[in-house]
Amino acid sequence: MLRSAGRADGRHLIATFDLPRRLAAEALGTGLLVATVVGSGIMAEGLTKDVALALLGNTLPTGAILVVLITILGPISGAHFNPAVTLIFALKRELPPREALSYIAVQVAGGIIGTVAAHAMFALPLLDASLKMRTGGAQWLAESVAAFGLVATILAGLRFANASVPWLVGLYITAAYWFTSSTSFANPAVAIARSMTNTFSGIRPSDLPGFIAAELGGAVVALMLMNWLLRAAGEGVPIAKEAQ
Repeated sequence: MLRSAGRADGRHLIATFDLPRRLAAEALGTGLLVATVVGSGIMAEGLTKDVALALLGNTLPTGAILVVLITILGPISGAHFNPAVTLIFALKRELPPREALSYIAVQVAGGIIGTVAAHAMFALPLLDASLKMRTGGAQWLAESVAAFGLVATILAGLRFANASVPWLVGLYITAAYWFTSSTSFANPAVAIARSMTNTFSGIRPSDLPGFIAAELGGAVVALMLMNWLLRAAGEGVPIAKEAQ
């Protein structure tokens, strides 16, 4: 799961699933993820005025849907659903740059469609720019930490517990909702999509640059650390092979 189609044992994916199918899987997965985040936020906000309870109602569906989506779509595309994750695999030279750009484009498009779908299900305007302020050094740090932890979880999971990666990612995001002040977006495509909903899960479009920069920065720092941490004694290059 969450492997790139260019990895050593990911060559099987290239032979089995062509790029259009992999892009469709990325768009579908990101769209369903965003529909869950936005839709559960709308539902939670409508059912309770208790902000903590509403956040819990937003958190649990998000963690759950990640387990499902990574399990069912991971064998097709690697289940990135996140430009920061795609960037990491591109930097590891496990996804060609042109394919990485295509992944990112469909992730953003799929996320926006997910927001539209959530709004349609709740009879809201299909797109509605958020007015929710999410900015400042503390929140940028929180997004850096959230993305750092996500990438570290993925890379270490692929190294030691490949079959458990869907659960590891779902559980990590569930936890990160609660220990980060930003509620752990950790995903530029999701952040862009959430800027188009003026509901519980929204973020002002003007606050996007700070969030996205923090997410990408945290992801790259995680890659650098994990490349060192996952290198066994005596090895000259980082371990890239997934646990079997």
